[in-house]
Amino acid sequence: MLYWVLSGLMRLSTDEIQFIARKIVKILVAEGRLEVDDEARVVDGIARVIVDELSVEDRLNEEAREVLAQHMRQMERSDITYSEMFKKVKRELARKKGIVL
Repeated sequence: MLYWVLSGLMRLSTDEIQFIARKIVKILVAEGRLEVDDEARVVDGIARVIVDELSVEDRLNEEAREVLAQHMRQMERSDITYSEMFKKVKRELARKKGIVL
């Protein structure tokens, strides 16, 4: 995938994720908090972790949308907006799955 969603607000390209991963490694090495023998391997590992974390939230968002679609009639009868209910359902799903948002 070329783009990943971050908190539903911003998209990150593969190049941007790689840039962030390189910056993390560069800063940690400069501060003496990390020693690497193969910087490219470490950068790729960090980039994979970033993508994995963003994918978790993408899947959580999709699951929340599916739950809302199943309860659309009930929502129409209540005073709560789709956005408010989406946030509530997402928080609850995250709590049940042990995901920190």
